[in-house]
Amino acid sequence: MVDITSGLIAIGAGIAIGFAALGSGIGQGIASSAAAGATAENEKLLAKMLVFAALPETQAIYGFVIAILLLFVFGA
Repeated sequence: MVDITSGLIAIGAGIAIGFAALGSGIGQGIASSAAAGATAENEKLLAKMLVFAALPETQAIYGFVIAILLLFVFGA
């Protein structure tokens, strides 16, 4: 009998990182375009806008952590 559990865990890890990275990319695109527009109007906002542009990256990091937990804690 084939053990299907490890395959399902791998698929779950791929879905976790894939959707997290997709959402992070969309969020970074929106935030970066708004940051570029705000910085073009007022150059003093550059430091704050860089933080806001990098903030959606945490979604991808959380997805990566979940994928690692799935593979190494619950996987083989």
